[in-house]
Amino acid sequence: MPIDIATLEERYINSCKKHCVSPNAAILSVLFKAEVKRSCNELCSLEISLDHLKDVEFPPLLDLCMELDASEVEAVDIHNESLHVLNWKYALLLMRAINQKLRVVDLQDLAFGKDFLRDLSQRGLTCQVLNLRSSHFRKLNMMGEFMRLQTLNLDFSTSLTSLQEDCFACMPSLMCLSLCETRILNLWTTVAAFSKLPSLVNLRFQHWSCCNDVGPYSASSSGKFHHKTFSNQRNNGRASSVNIGELTDLYSSTEEVLRNMFLLNNVVINDDESGLEDSDDSDLDFTSPLREHGYMERLSNDFSGGNGQINQQNEDSLDNFQNRNEAEPLAGPFTKYIGDNQVKYISYHASPICFEKYYREYMVASLPRLRILDNLPIRKIDQETARLTFSEYFEHVPYQRKHRENVVSVLQKREIRSSQNPVQSPGKKVSSLYGKSQCFYTRSLSAAKMGSCAWPCLHPLAVSGHDLGGESRSFRPRQFEYHPSNSSLMVFGTLDGEIVAVNHENGKIVSYIPSLGAMNSVLGLCWLKKYPSKLIAGSDNGSLKLYDIHHMRTETGICSGAGSIPFDEFDQLTSVHANSTDELFLASGYSRDVALYDISSGKRLQVFTDMHQEHINVIKFANHSPSVFATSSWDRDVKMWDLRQKPISPCFTSSSSRGNVMVCFSPDDHYLLVSAVDNEVRQLLAVDGRLHLNFEIASTGSSTNYTRSYYMNGRDYIISGSCDEHVVRICCAQTGRRLRDISLEGGGRSRNSIFVQSLRGDPFREFNLSILAAHMRPRSKSEIIKVNLLASSDYAKEHFDGQQACPTNSMGG
Repeated sequence: MPIDIATLEERYINSCKKHCVSPNAAILSVLFKAEVKRSCNELCSLEISLDHLKDVEFPPLLDLCMELDASEVEAVDIHNESLHVLNWKYALLLMRAINQKLRVVDLQDLAFGKDFLRDLSQRGLTCQVLNLRSSHFRKLNMMGEFMRLQTLNLDFSTSLTSLQEDCFACMPSLMCLSLCETRILNLWTTVAAFSKLPSLVNLRFQHWSCCNDVGPYSASSSGKFHHKTFSNQRNNGRASSVNIGELTDLYSSTEEVLRNMFLLNNVVINDDESGLEDSDDSDLDFTSPLREHGYMERLSNDFSGGNGQINQQNEDSLDNFQNRNEAEPLAGPFTKYIGDNQVKYISYHASPICFEKYYREYMVASLPRLRILDNLPIRKIDQETARLTFSEYFEHVPYQRKHRENVVSVLQKREIRSSQNPVQSPGKKVSSLYGKSQCFYTRSLSAAKMGSCAWPCLHPLAVSGHDLGGESRSFRPRQFEYHPSNSSLMVFGTLDGEIVAVNHENGKIVSYIPSLGAMNSVLGLCWLKKYPSKLIAGSDNGSLKLYDIHHMRTETGICSGAGSIPFDEFDQLTSVHANSTDELFLASGYSRDVALYDISSGKRLQVFTDMHQEHINVIKFANHSPSVFATSSWDRDVKMWDLRQKPISPCFTSSSSRGNVMVCFSPDDHYLLVSAVDNEVRQLLAVDGRLHLNFEIASTGSSTNYTRSYYMNGRDYIISGSCDEHVVRICCAQTGRRLRDISLEGGGRSRNSIFVQSLRGDPFREFNLSILAAHMRPRSKSEIIKVNLLASSDYAKEHFDGQQACPTNSMGG
């Protein structure tokens, strides 16, 4: 016979006597309420509040919980709402003592601290519902066992910025997940983490509410949402559907929590790929989580006709909502008509990810089992629309591959091709298998590798000062360039006026040129192509010199700079660049003029004045034509010039809507890539300046969000980053489709305020790049972060743990 409630109460009182503690009145009240429920044939459950519990009151409560398995109690809920500091070890012991009867855990971890959160994440819990509002989460990494967890609410965890790769691996039953008002931003890593959840059907990053004639949705300020009791239905041993049963009121005594219910009724998940069927069979029933206020019931009625079924008469109005203007993100208010009535919906507590363009379509297309997103239903027509939008604006796999391939499979196909040498008969075409070039297989291998790495390898370039005659120091990079012919060599200039040539593969310093005279930032660096040991460096004080890193290298790696060749100064310099024959170079800066220098003689040949209406930020020669160059200016114009025409008037002019930060030629000189303030990135035809592609990256509204973009993988992709954001975006240079975003937050060391200062694609390694990152904190250091999109983050942990590197915000490339 199970232990009845009266016996439990008696044993609790006896345990209190044994521990010399007075029985807690709140616990006695909980036991009394449970007895009343049992007598009324209701669900016999305990609701234990940790608020104001003293440490000495935990031992008898633990004794009570040890006996719950053999009692009449069917479920136990644990919650706390105050910030009263508790002994976190007692709290976890209590929850784990309840074991399989633990149903709901509703906590604010401010009352427990980081150690509680670490233990909870690593060991797990047996609860079905976990509501956790945390100020300590930065990277969600819940590796413990949460096998029974069906609902997880992390709303208002405002420090949470990213999800770890396997953070949901131990939650096979999770169906409802809410992440409102977190700081999660990256679509790609977020979806990759969600893909590990086979049962997820309800996801929320914001809450859409009807706001007509009622106050705004504010109930979720507590960070809680309600839940249901879930059951998996089986048909002849096959998983055919998941039905979410009737609502169980687990917090009937708390009106505020009742307003925060996260509901999902009668959702059917089909095995076929079509997913959600059309509404003729009434397979969706969305009921109101806020019935007492009425406005969420209206939202339900808008989609279901008030009877739990999708109302065919409202299909057109719903389509009007789904087929809104594509330029308008689903994050601001929207209005729809129900009959003659205008109903307005507003988003509350939206996370930053909601403001990513096509966020909803990306989520729906990437998570085909999802049935509700942000408390709005997902119908079959919505899934089809999302798939079309995804194919138009995103690349699922690099190089427009339709499906992800296995690396071994690609290698096998390549070997089959190379091992056969077909003889082509007259009038017959060789099979397409043999017509594929080596480039095809190289791209296929890259696509296969990158498709398996949602969390790419990021690690700081570790450059130690021990190579400098035993001197220990760190560097503050401000500009860097890959070597054009040596795949292991990179040079960077610092804010302190130093120039460091380094083997970026092993971190060894090849040559170090200290700052001479006053310390000034190195803003211009350019390797010479025909003379691979030489480079031109320019500082913001106007200093310009030609260095040979081999001739000046000493046993300690330190160069005096005495053998350098100086040029006439160019005041307030920001950019230098040599032409393709290494005969000439140009310098530009905070003026409207451009200076032309002869490299061999060291003389300044000419100054071209008033080339723009405002100062010229960056100047670039073409990669193959020694006389053609382009200038980008804050006057919003990009201009192409030809030295053979004595640059009095440009070959063409192309205007941006904002000031131009960056311009560069594609490796084959076919295109110009132009970056203006706040993510305005365009690709022009170099022959006449016509617009070839607008990458349509969302702006932030900041006038100081300086954007820089470069090519990667030849001219196949572009990488773009801005100094007010911690994201690098990768887009196809032929279609403009977004391939991937790389978030710097959460990678390597703590990067809570890290931003993209500059970036370059690795000219020798596909899908490799480096990022010059900067912190916004005063006197912060800078670092160069290497990114390998073909290797996973586990590779970085295994090979680069313990390496240290160390980020300002000024103009230049």
